[in-house]
Amino acid sequence: MWHDNRLCELFEIDHPIIQAPMAGATTPEMVASASNAGALGSHGCAMHSKDQFLADMAEIKKQTSRSVNVNFFVHKSPQNMSVDTVNEALKAWYNKFEIETIPEAVETNFPFDQDMCDAVCSISPKVASFHFGLPDATLINQLKAEGIKIVSSATSVKEARWLEENGADAIIAQGFEAGGHSGWFLPRNGADLTGTMALVPRVVDAVSVPVIAAGSIADGRGIAASLMLGASGVQIGTAFVTTLESCASAVHKNSLLDASGDDTMYSRAFSGRLARTIVNEYASSMENVNDLPDFPTMNTITAPIKNASLEQDKPDALALWSGQAAGLNRNTTTENLISTLVKETRDRLN
Repeated sequence: MWHDNRLCELFEIDHPIIQAPMAGATTPEMVASASNAGALGSHGCAMHSKDQFLADMAEIKKQTSRSVNVNFFVHKSPQNMSVDTVNEALKAWYNKFEIETIPEAVETNFPFDQDMCDAVCSISPKVASFHFGLPDATLINQLKAEGIKIVSSATSVKEARWLEENGADAIIAQGFEAGGHSGWFLPRNGADLTGTMALVPRVVDAVSVPVIAAGSIADGRGIAASLMLGASGVQIGTAFVTTLESCASAVHKNSLLDASGDDTMYSRAFSGRLARTIVNEYASSMENVNDLPDFPTMNTITAPIKNASLEQDKPDALALWSGQAAGLNRNTTTENLISTLVKETRDRLN
């Protein structure tokens, strides 16, 4: 039923659907289930050590022989690590959870490097995808020499063109509505991000490689609409967070299932970079705190209050990553979600 099969052929999958690689939510079981169901299963490895990555990939290999995608961050190392202003704002939260000491802000979640590139090449997955741009050209060439397809996110036409010029085999057009971190990596005129419906056709017109729509696509209607806009496929994240195979906390899952979709916001207060979350007390209280240390050092000083919130089974200070279509989330399995998405899309296209 797919009128544009370029993505299916490029990734050797049955359906042009990518289960998004959400670091902290994906599991080997989710990835394998998505791949076995004919989609592209994706593992969020941005917070993995090399040993963790290799262990997870060995587990995935036991469960599927289909195409998989591994995803990494390629952010720049932090320059501003000053925490005076933000620590003052965080004191109330540390007091609330009776935590005595705010830890030192240190760099965590290092960008994709040679060591990890060697590990990826030793596994040779079908796809390696990136967020916040692309790694150094030498690493891209090394991956491509292994036959690995390269994908990254663009939030503007300028970023999409840059990605194609620098080796991307397909481009994710990530709209403003998407959950989690925005993939924004190039300066632009103004600070506005573009919605999926406006972004996708402009990116399709600007590049020759297949375009993948992303941003609050949660059912067959969203998939069909994306295809009508010229996308070759879609990437879906938030809808998979509430699947059985997701390792997201019960608090996060329940918050998504209870969400209306009108209750999300962009916040830098969790990691230091713009990321869409369900509105909670912490994100709201930090909305006007602007002097934050660079990503990802903010993760260090918010980790204790996030952990305390989780231990108390409260959403108050958790990063509840969510796209604006959270009101469409379902409590189901990865396999059932994909089969439902395919059926819903078929019904809409027919």
